[in-house]
Amino acid sequence: MCDSLSTPVLLAVLLALVSWQVAATGPLLDLDLWVRRSVAHLRDSLHSGALDWLAHLLSDLGSTLPAIPVLLGAGALAAWRSRRAGVRRWWLPLLVAPLAAVLIPLLVVPAKDYFARPGPLEEPLSPGSWGWYPSGHTTTAGVSYGVGALLVGRTLRATARRVLWAATVLLGLGVGVGLIWCVYHWFLDVLAGWCLSALVLWCLARWLPRESAGQLPLAPGRTGADGK
Repeated sequence: MCDSLSTPVLLAVLLALVSWQVAATGPLLDLDLWVRRSVAHLRDSLHSGALDWLAHLLSDLGSTLPAIPVLLGAGALAAWRSRRAGVRRWWLPLLVAPLAAVLIPLLVVPAKDYFARPGPLEEPLSPGSWGWYPSGHTTTAGVSYGVGALLVGRTLRATARRVLWAATVLLGLGVGVGLIWCVYHWFLDVLAGWCLSALVLWCLARWLPRESAGQLPLAPGRTGADGK
C-alpha cells in the first residue's frame, strides 16, 4: 500500500513545493531563469527552422482544440469497443471523458488567477487576465490525451496498451518542451502541469474498474483471435 501511494505523494509534495516558491518568489525560480537562458542559447546555436516548427506544433497540441475532441473521441471509441466485448459498464468512458474535460479548467483557472504569475517574457499582466502558472496547455494535453489513452488502453491487449501509453507520455512531455522552447511558459509552469496531469491520471486509474484487453469478456458468440 505504501508503494502504491509513493508516486502521488511525491507528485503532490513537488507540486506544493513549486507552488510555494512561485507564490513567495523563492530561490527555486532561479531554475526558470537558467532553463530560459539555456534553451535560448541552444535555440540560437542550432538555428533550426524544423525544430522551431516542431516545437510550435507540439505546443499547439495542448490547445483545447484538438485536445478536447481527441479526449471525447477516445471516450466514444473505448465505449464502443467495450460494448462489443460485452462489458457491463461499457458506457463508463462516455461519462469519464466529458467529466475530465470539465475538470481541466476547474484545476487550472483558479490557480492561474491566484498566482497571477507573469510569463517568461516578463510582461506585466493586463487587468482581468490570468497568470501563467500552472501551464494550461500542459495540463490540457496531459489530462486529455492521458485520460483518452487510459480509457482506450483498457480495451487493448497488453502490448498495444503499453505502446499507446508510452506514446502518450512522450506526447505530454513533448508539449511541455515545446512550450518552453517557444518561450510560451516557464519551466516550473510546465512542471506543475505535468504534476497535475499525473495526479489526475493516477486517481482515475485507481478508480476505474480493473478491466484490460486480456480481461474484457467477449460478447456471446464471439471467439478470440486465437480461438480461446
